[in-house]
Amino acid sequence: MTRLLALTAAAALLIAGCGGNKSDDAGTGSSTPGAAAPTQLTDAQTAPDRLVLKVTIKGGTVTPTNEQLQAKVKQPIVIQVDSDAADELHVHSTPEHSFPIAVGPGQSFQFSVDMPGRVDVELHELNKTIATIAVQ
Repeated sequence: MTRLLALTAAAALLIAGCGGNKSDDAGTGSSTPGAAAPTQLTDAQTAPDRLVLKVTIKGGTVTPTNEQLQAKVKQPIVIQVDSDAADELHVHSTPEHSFPIAVGPGQSFQFSVDMPGRVDVELHELNKTIATIAVQ
């Protein structure tokens, strides 16, 4: 009988320990670091709408220049750069953003703009305006 009580108590402790708290399962309170699964979009969700601007710097020539674009406040804006020269990309927005451009392909810079208005995206060393973005 004592053995049966001990087994029953051990089983109860095991079940209680494995049950966990349902609110912990749904939140970020995982007890195992790094065990959280990546967030996946459901059919009712969509990826954020991004504005992507592809820029090429080659032989002192910048493509595009003086591009006119539109974006929304807080919309992700991605600038992809292939460059044969180092430069600095400067975004005149609120808040302002600066990104160092290295020599090489496939550089990507992302930002968003918090206030509506006109935003100039410039290269400092080449003194060129890549684009002006009307943010609404």
